[in-house]
Amino acid sequence: MTTTRKASIQTPFLLRRKLIVEGLEESQWDDFLYDLNHHPCVDFAELKNTNQLWLAYDGSHWSVDELLASITSHGGRLKAGWWTRRKLAWYRFTDDNVRANARHEPHCCSKIPPMKRK
Repeated sequence: MTTTRKASIQTPFLLRRKLIVEGLEESQWDDFLYDLNHHPCVDFAELKNTNQLWLAYDGSHWSVDELLASITSHGGRLKAGWWTRRKLAWYRFTDDNVRANARHEPHCCSKIPPMKRK
């Protein structure tokens, strides 16, 4: 099955996230999801169950910290707990890794890598 992506999304750097967001009413959820789905770096955002946010975004241009700022600006907060802190740490690690891979310029495998001069 082929899915269509936004033109601004780079598929190799697409990251999927699931977070439980508390403190948002139904109208706030509608505004929040509208803002996320119209952001150029977000491929899709949807609400599962009553408070579970499913999101896919381009990790080379956006991060989970920017997502958290957006959640806070709409009046929400993440569910408190050990598991949420653990997931956020992992999400930040993979965001940094994806951003580093996006900036990396590969060299040809038959050449010696560039070396520092003394």
